[in-house]
Amino acid sequence: MAEILVLGDILDATVLMGKILKKKGHVVHTFTEEDDAIAFVRNHPIDLAILDIKLKKMSGIEVLAILKGERSSMRTLILTGYPTVETAREAVNLGADEYCVKPIDRLELEERVAKMLAAQPKS
Repeated sequence: MAEILVLGDILDATVLMGKILKKKGHVVHTFTEEDDAIAFVRNHPIDLAILDIKLKKMSGIEVLAILKGERSSMRTLILTGYPTVETAREAVNLGADEYCVKPIDRLELEERVAKMLAAQPKS
């Protein structure tokens, strides 16, 4: 299965996503601090990053730019409770594979992750 990073500002929501994806057999690393997540990606291969747009110090868009600079082939899913055309455009331009509006339910999360990982080129 896949190595997945989940970064969000709310611990409970981040942990819940991690539990859902772990039940599908993935190895999931959850973070609520941007710096910790970025450092982790620099030192570990990650297949998919799930990033909330609203974070503590940076936006998910800023983290996306940094992570794509570290691992350009990594799949990324952006989550937001405050969708705008501007953030969607910026996310896609920076290489986000999916842009989803919260709340995202368990089934939608599982389906989107499965679709993104199926499209992942094998290394």
